[in-house]
Amino acid sequence: MRRILNLVVLWCVTAATAGTAAAQIGKAVAVSAGSDEDHALAAIYAAPDGPDKVALIDKFMADYGKGDFELLGDQLYMQTYLAQKNYPKVFEYGQKVLALDPEDFQAVSTMARAAVETNDTEKLYSAGEKVPTIIASYKAKPAPEGMSADQWKATQENAISSVQGEIGYIQYSMIQAAYKTQDNAARAALLERYVAAYPDSSYTEGARDQIPIAYQQAQNAPKMLETAQKALDADPNDVSMLILLADYWCDDRQQLDKAGADAQKALDILQQAKKPDNVSDDDWQKQVSLEKGIAYTSLGEVDVNKGRNAAAIDAFKQAKPLLKGNDYYYGENLYRLGFTLAKMQRIPEARVVLSEAVTVNSPYKARAKETLDKISGGHAHS
Repeated sequence: MRRILNLVVLWCVTAATAGTAAAQIGKAVAVSAGSDEDHALAAIYAAPDGPDKVALIDKFMADYGKGDFELLGDQLYMQTYLAQKNYPKVFEYGQKVLALDPEDFQAVSTMARAAVETNDTEKLYSAGEKVPTIIASYKAKPAPEGMSADQWKATQENAISSVQGEIGYIQYSMIQAAYKTQDNAARAALLERYVAAYPDSSYTEGARDQIPIAYQQAQNAPKMLETAQKALDADPNDVSMLILLADYWCDDRQQLDKAGADAQKALDILQQAKKPDNVSDDDWQKQVSLEKGIAYTSLGEVDVNKGRNAAAIDAFKQAKPLLKGNDYYYGENLYRLGFTLAKMQRIPEARVVLSEAVTVNSPYKARAKETLDKISGGHAHS
């Protein structure tokens, strides 16, 4: 076996940004040293990227482009066109490479980079979603003939380790493309695809939380509820999802107990929560304050719907200073507080709160004004 290995050269086409081991994940094409194919390839590699190099690859393919050499030629085209920034050709030859070798990691990685350069989110996701399948298939491969199981395991670990940077780049690019998508439903769908492809990545937890929020913004309540529940199934202590569901269910008389339980659980968790190392003290305080405020205003609304107005007032007042930095939730809480005070005939207090609610840029501004107008004569209308 050693004699045979000494007689071949393994030509591996690699992107400038990836390690040489990346090409080990996929088929390696063996070229006999000193052969006509070897000389032709040497000339291709020596040529500068441009029309002359393409012409040399054209000749190589005409002379030798069958079997594994067809794969090698398509890889050469792909890398040459990448250097020329001819991205349509990169995608064209990338598809040809994958048709011949669906487990060519470098082809997928190169197509992902081309997709980033062209801002083509669909092509980026199509490439990125192939990576986990390729890695899983590579891990499952048995040791080649003549290689011990331990040697093969070490080879696999080295190859996979060498492409982690490239995988991280692809994951980051997919997440960034999703977050930049303006359409809420489309953004949610992309994030769902990402979580399905990379359930254990460093971005997955944050992406999973953003899916139901995006569906909420798209006013797709069924999908919001479905994906929020999935996030809670993955992490029952996910505060973001607990308060999202509490806020949603606190106005549904059939789900008041669930809303109250979720809000209280969120508050209990927040009491013990520790600041992550990568979050500043100020940002952490703002996040915890907002989450506590949403939980308290949800508890207050549950109390209102259960006829416990005095308890509701206490909860709304606890929420008030915590939500002041967020117009949406601050306006919502002020409206709820003012409306409840008016319902309890505490008109002077209600006027003060509702007058402030009218000044806050939130969806509750008009409702606060309407309630304020109704009590302007000194009589509350529930």
